[in-house]
Amino acid sequence: MLRVHFAAGDLERTRVADHVDPLWEMVFSWLRLTERDSGLLFEPWVRAVRRSPARAAIRSGVGMLSVLAPLGPYFPDFLTPPEGADGLSSALQAIRATPRARLRSEFTRLAAVRPTPRWTRPLVEGDSAALTDLTDTLARYHAAVVEPYGDLIDEAVETDRMHRCGLARDGAEGLLRGMWPLMNWRPPVLEVQYSYDRDLHLGGRGLRLVPSYFCRRTPVALADPGLPPTLVYPVHHDWTWRRQLSSGTRPEGALAALLGTTRSSVLAAVGAGATTTELAARLGASPSAVSRHTTVLREAGLLTTVRQGLSVLHQRTALGSALLCRHDDD
Repeated sequence: MLRVHFAAGDLERTRVADHVDPLWEMVFSWLRLTERDSGLLFEPWVRAVRRSPARAAIRSGVGMLSVLAPLGPYFPDFLTPPEGADGLSSALQAIRATPRARLRSEFTRLAAVRPTPRWTRPLVEGDSAALTDLTDTLARYHAAVVEPYGDLIDEAVETDRMHRCGLARDGAEGLLRGMWPLMNWRPPVLEVQYSYDRDLHLGGRGLRLVPSYFCRRTPVALADPGLPPTLVYPVHHDWTWRRQLSSGTRPEGALAALLGTTRSSVLAAVGAGATTTELAARLGASPSAVSRHTTVLREAGLLTTVRQGLSVLHQRTALGSALLCRHDDD
């Protein structure tokens, strides 16, 4: 359990990040790529990445991240600097500028959890060439694994952010209460599902909440309590479809004329990914009817469908997303 202790001024300074953080997405993405059960939602992405022609860049990135950001109780905070809020370039520049004393301290802590290989020694010493090689490897990995799926990631993160900000109209306490079941707001303490027991005292600095597409199951906080308090949490993927259908805005006009009202609604309701059963519940239709429509949309190249056990996951293709975006613009 992670207990985040709020003091005077912390609620006023608590906020949801405005954009996707590319470094956090990279850290979580390698875990999704290599875990035995990536989950039905991520399966199409895993399959696509494994077919990518940029195999060398992906292997290098996974190899580096598996050492520097292993699954477990600790990985160095310098890999996820707050400059990630300003985009990939700013984040990589911040990594290259990490002070040598901080690198030594964080690598010492990492080595206590998991032995580090010899190639990390120049990084420990703050060697500029080694840091440049690290950021170049991360940039190539991002270009192969994260960037091609940026529209899908942005949509899911933005939808989650908009939902959270809507809760924040009732104040920061409304925002924190809405984090259930990932977190439990017991004023003045936010209790967070966590892999081990720790306390984080905000001390008037507030809390930055970062929604993440590739984060899964439980939130993650920076390890150093002296850094700006940050809590990264998995987005609620089921909310993406609501953005498409909110306020009674079922697709109509040109898109409905092209696909039919029901099929255009199915395409919108898929959001960041949905099973046939979820689509049926969202649209108030029978699973068999939904299945017929998803078959047509898949054959038209607007959806992909992946089976896992007794369930199937539908996701929009780039063409399907483009059609919806064009409809939104109109």
